[in-house]
Amino acid sequence: MFELTYRGRVAVLQMTHGKANAMDLEFCEALGAQVAAYRQSSAGALVITGQGKMFSAGVDLPRLVAGGAAYVRAFLPAMNTAFEGLFGCPKPVVAAVNGHAIAGGCIMACCADYRIMAREPGRIGIPELLVGVPFPVVPLEIVRFAAPPQHLQALVYRGLTLTAGDALAHGLVDAVVDPGRLLDEAVAVAEQLAAIPFDAFDLTKRLLRGPALQRMRDGAATDAAVLEAWAGQPILTAIRDYVARTLKR
Repeated sequence: MFELTYRGRVAVLQMTHGKANAMDLEFCEALGAQVAAYRQSSAGALVITGQGKMFSAGVDLPRLVAGGAAYVRAFLPAMNTAFEGLFGCPKPVVAAVNGHAIAGGCIMACCADYRIMAREPGRIGIPELLVGVPFPVVPLEIVRFAAPPQHLQALVYRGLTLTAGDALAHGLVDAVVDPGRLLDEAVAVAEQLAAIPFDAFDLTKRLLRGPALQRMRDGAATDAAVLEAWAGQPILTAIRDYVARTLKR
């Protein structure tokens, strides 16, 4: 699911989960384990990237539909835990968005301290509401933190999926580069962040992200309602219909 290599003090974590790095239960558990290992390692910064033209297509919707309510009840908490762990990681994280970063893939990128995207051909965005599913608290707080306030509602309500240039204009990524330079540029930024004394970086990151993390922890009642909605037949039917309209064309 992942390949870990090193460039000096920078760990490069490449997602290699099928063609689309679709997020299923096993992927989320493995991502959480990778982040936990990074926190304990001697690496000074982490770059996370995908393969080919795909960063991540987000949640594996066919698997979710096939698994039904029982699978949803296991998957959604695992996804939230993985995202919260990546977002709250005390060490630097850089997202090298090499291609499409859709829904959960966009959320994963938004967890990073710096997001750099290849100029072509990928798109990035959060079309969850177009699928028909409500946002869990953790992903929504991550987007709220990462996206400029003036663009947040349009990104959420309209489910925009943006080219790299438009994503830069909307503040969803920090830089856009040619594909051949993506990883080198991401590693260069990661090296800069790794050079900051850890205690100073950690404390500053906690101050920046603490309010969002607290809202995640305070959102248990809302997340319980979201979980019941995802596990309910109306939303599972909506997801099944979306898969039939889009993924199986």
